[in-house]
Amino acid sequence: MNYLILAETEFFGLINTDTEPCNLNTAYDDFIKAIIELCCGSMDTTATVVALAYTENELQHHRTWHSPEENEQISLFVRKALTFVRKIQKHLATNNIPQVPPLTSIPETPKEKKTSVPALRWTGNAIDLVEIIYGIHEMGCINGGEIPLKQLAPILYSFFGVETKDCYRFYTDIKRRKTISHTHFLEQMQARLNERIRRDEEAELNRR
Repeated sequence: MNYLILAETEFFGLINTDTEPCNLNTAYDDFIKAIIELCCGSMDTTATVVALAYTENELQHHRTWHSPEENEQISLFVRKALTFVRKIQKHLATNNIPQVPPLTSIPETPKEKKTSVPALRWTGNAIDLVEIIYGIHEMGCINGGEIPLKQLAPILYSFFGVETKDCYRFYTDIKRRKTISHTHFLEQMQARLNERIRRDEEAELNRR
C-alpha cells in the first residue's frame, strides 16, 4: 500500500500551493472521504495506521503553523484536517488496531559491545542545507529519483543532526532572493571545489 496516498490528494496540492487556492472546501471534503474509505476499505490495518501517521506529521509541520496570518483560509483547513486525522487515530487505537511496528528490525547490540560513534552535525545555515536537499532531489540521485521531497528532507535533516525545519518556507526565501543568486551556497561550493582541484593539480606538477 502507498502510505503517501492521503498526501497525494488534491487537498494537499492546494494547501501547498503558492497561489490562492480554489475549491479548497470541496477538496477538503474529498480528503475526509478518502480517510474514511481508507479506514473502512483497507484490510491492511498497519498500512492504514502508517498512512495516517505520515499525514498527521505533514499537517502538523505545515508552513501555515509558522505564519497563519499569511493565508487564514489554508491555515483553517490544515487545522481542521489535522483534528480529523487525530480523531480517526484515536478511534483506531480505542478499537485495538495494532500500533505501527519499526520500519526495520535491528537487534540491540549488547551494551559491552557498543561503540561511541560521533554524530555528524550540520554547522552551517539551515537555508544552505535546503539548497543541497532540493539540489539532490532535482538530480534524482536518491532511490532513482522516486523518493518524494517531503520524505527526503526529514531524512537528511536527521542525518545531519538538524531539528526538523520548514523546508518549504526556506525554499520560498530562496526563490525571493534579490541580491544574491538563488543557488548561492551551491555556487560557492562549486567554486571552492574547483579551486582545490586547481591547487592539487599545481602541486602534482611541482612534484614532478
